[in-house]
Amino acid sequence: MNRRPGCDREADAEGIPGWCRSGEIKPPGQQKAQTPFPKRTPVGRTPPFALYKTGSNPRRSRYRFFCALRSLSFCSGVPPSLCFPSLSLSLSLSALVSFHSFPSLLCSLPSSVFNPTGEVAEVEKSREECCSGGDMAGGGFVNPVGGGDYPGKLTGFVMLTCIVAATGGLIFGYDIGISGGVTSMDSFLSKFFPTVYRKEKADNSTNQYCKFDSQLLTSFTSSLYLAALVASFFAATVTRVFGRKWSMLFGGVTFLAGAAINGAAKDVAMLIIGRILLGVGVGFANQSVPLYLSEMAPARYRGTLNIGFQLMITIGIFVANLINYGTSKIKGGWGWRVSLAGAAVPAAIITLGSIFLPDTPNSLIDRGKEEEAREMLRRIRGTNDIDREYQDLVVASNQSRSVQHPWANIIQRKYRPQLTMAILIPFFQQLTGINVIMFYAPVLFKTIGFGDNASLMSAVITGLVNVFATLVSVYYADRAGRRKLFLEGGTQMLICQILVGTLIWKEFGTTGHGHVSKGMAIIIVALICVYVSGFAWSWGPLGWLVPSEIFPLEIRSAGQAINVSVNMFFTFVIAQVFLSLLCHFKFGLFYFFGGWVIVMTIFVYFFLPETKNVPIEEMVHVWKAHWFWGKYINDATIRGDIELKKQSHV
Repeated sequence: MNRRPGCDREADAEGIPGWCRSGEIKPPGQQKAQTPFPKRTPVGRTPPFALYKTGSNPRRSRYRFFCALRSLSFCSGVPPSLCFPSLSLSLSLSALVSFHSFPSLLCSLPSSVFNPTGEVAEVEKSREECCSGGDMAGGGFVNPVGGGDYPGKLTGFVMLTCIVAATGGLIFGYDIGISGGVTSMDSFLSKFFPTVYRKEKADNSTNQYCKFDSQLLTSFTSSLYLAALVASFFAATVTRVFGRKWSMLFGGVTFLAGAAINGAAKDVAMLIIGRILLGVGVGFANQSVPLYLSEMAPARYRGTLNIGFQLMITIGIFVANLINYGTSKIKGGWGWRVSLAGAAVPAAIITLGSIFLPDTPNSLIDRGKEEEAREMLRRIRGTNDIDREYQDLVVASNQSRSVQHPWANIIQRKYRPQLTMAILIPFFQQLTGINVIMFYAPVLFKTIGFGDNASLMSAVITGLVNVFATLVSVYYADRAGRRKLFLEGGTQMLICQILVGTLIWKEFGTTGHGHVSKGMAIIIVALICVYVSGFAWSWGPLGWLVPSEIFPLEIRSAGQAINVSVNMFFTFVIAQVFLSLLCHFKFGLFYFFGGWVIVMTIFVYFFLPETKNVPIEEMVHVWKAHWFWGKYINDATIRGDIELKKQSHV
């Protein structure tokens, strides 16, 4: 078989099927498979992984830094001003030009500059490969697209099942949207939180930053997320033992019960009990739905279909804002009951929908139902040519069954990259500050001087922006890739947070006394909308997508449980302390979250590899090829995976 320059004969044995083959010549029996090379790598150039397969040669490894410098100027297709948001405001045009031209200068230098010992033969070859198109593999510097995609197409059956499953996001989104609106209604506050109500109605000279500061009030909102945190660990076992659909069903039923109790609440205790049941429902749904979507979707459409979950969250938020706006006008002060009880509608949708959903082939194989899994794979891929994908799923399942204690295994060294992402991605997602906007949008707008109806309408506007901006991610996640959206969204959010914090400081200073003019209010709402859109096509959907697609089957449920629990824990923390932070940090709260956006954007740039279009069971090769994470995955792990695949094909 013809091979491209720079690819040695051990390519297949190291578990990189197809990535070092000629673009025109495909393996026997796979002639119809989609060409695995990324569009940005023309035929004849070194593929992204080639430089890493020669890691045993220390002379060639010297050029990893060299290739890193070259790749920095392209940032996987994103301009440096977006890759380094903390510097983008201060970089001049001349500095940018110099930054772009510096790597070209490096490529023109002789090898002796980098290798003064004179042993330049192999190194010169490496440099030629790097400078002629080969990029450094890994999250900091390359877009390693492509792995060997499996035959099949996006069928109507898959579309329908993924849409139904994604409605699990409605319950989460509806609760996020409804909570802030209800806690800004006078009738709700006077019944359950009279102290806050009296403080709000006090003299206008009251510090605007602190008028809603109440731990009891925030407990109403945040108790749900603490319950979801605990529930996610139980959901991991249910999801693995009984399947994804039954976890979704249980989540819908418990959320339905919580909605009924909240709608009929007589005191704070009933409210909290209802919120706990809602939290259990959210924990089970958020555990199972992203996994279900990632496992059902073909690799090249996984991003688009998985982001349906986030799209449903945004629709839930928007609908909740509309309902709050309408129920706030109900005479008699019982509109809040309609808002809280309305959570039963999205709960009923996911409950009924999950009854009719099929289970994923991955889950069926893992539970010993091989023939059902094979038939389901044929149905969702729309082809009979499913042997290769089926055998890979069987291998993954065999590895999964050999793991008796996934919670103990997940801390092993070889899973360090995935575990790190499962912890840091949801951690960073909450520290973008988005839930500050979505939980308390009406309260926040009320705090900065909007009237009651105006604050609710502003929340409706931001909710609508959230929905449409998420559609951008649906379109681009499998085209532009995850990293570009992360980097652009982070830059956009940072700029908006700095501007909003500055404007609030200008109006209220450090004392909290002041009034927002109509013109300034419009500017603040516009900036918040731009901020929300940046989140909606980056950290919002990708914060759920990436963790759900990176874990091997043997620890996938445990990994997703960690992802959900970390997400819920920091959602709980932010919800619990936000109003107190607003009281003490004042306008500086927006700078606080902006600082975290800088940190997370830099982290994504250097440590998150591109995962688009890579089959979920082949993801280990992406980590192996990464400049930093590759050292945690030894060659024995890759060889063992290949041997299992060979045995399964025999």
